[in-house]
Amino acid sequence: MYQTTIKKPVSLVGIGLHRGNPVNLTLEPLEANSGIVFVRRDVGVSIPLIPQNVVDTKMATVIGKDGFSISTIEHLLSAVYAYGIDNLRIVVDSDEVPVMDGSSASFCMLLDEAGTLEQDIPKRIMVIKKDIEIRDGDKYVKLSPSKDLRYDFTIKFSHPVIEHQAYVLEFTKENYKKEVARARTFGFLHEVQYLRSKGLALGGSLENAIVLDEKKVLNPEGLRFTDEFVRHKILDAIGDMSLIGMNFIGNYEALAGSHHLNHMLTLELLKDPANYEIVDIVGVKEKEYAKAYA
Repeated sequence: MYQTTIKKPVSLVGIGLHRGNPVNLTLEPLEANSGIVFVRRDVGVSIPLIPQNVVDTKMATVIGKDGFSISTIEHLLSAVYAYGIDNLRIVVDSDEVPVMDGSSASFCMLLDEAGTLEQDIPKRIMVIKKDIEIRDGDKYVKLSPSKDLRYDFTIKFSHPVIEHQAYVLEFTKENYKKEVARARTFGFLHEVQYLRSKGLALGGSLENAIVLDEKKVLNPEGLRFTDEFVRHKILDAIGDMSLIGMNFIGNYEALAGSHHLNHMLTLELLKDPANYEIVDIVGVKEKEYAKAYA
């Protein structure tokens, strides 16, 4: 198996969640061993996708460099990871990735349009070798060794529509597209009102998020899945963990995980090379580790 990029540039236009302004997004092919690189075309700044460039994780995963940042990258990255794309230039003309419908479905369609191109350098994956866990009270995120790749997420909210939800994704590209990609981000009406008072969430609407009042879902079409909330948390986690820099083999587990805890987990993983092994996927190993990029 070899590294991949996309066959051709593709573009879309969408609304930024926080500014509420149109954002032009273009995906461009990139040479082997380049990784994922974000570009702010409006200010001429390139930001490589590495954990050290994460500058904020309060409401979304935000990367930055030289005083410039790009917000809400996790939904796009989730799709890029699921498609096994190793090398990609992501160009925007604003400080956020467009939110689209609040899921990663639009980005999956964009990647389908772009197509995948094999390059001439072997693909590399990370094999998790030790348990790594980050805790914050009862909340935690964890990686553990496994021959498979699984995302196991549990959430608890004191809201009658959500309450306790748990979901396990046995990772393949097709499972991702079928079970996770369409799950939308969600928020509570009182939070949206507060954020707008601070000049944030100006692009948020029932078109790009599930919004709940104290008792019910306000979106007239309802939910796409009865457990759409926890499925979206898995979508987010896949995007956040892509900052490792490659696909990996291991189990991810979370109870009330967050962008912040996921970021701490990537840093903890990468700080000690004994936590992992990086493997070139060639020959017999291609079948052994296929689930990392299925």
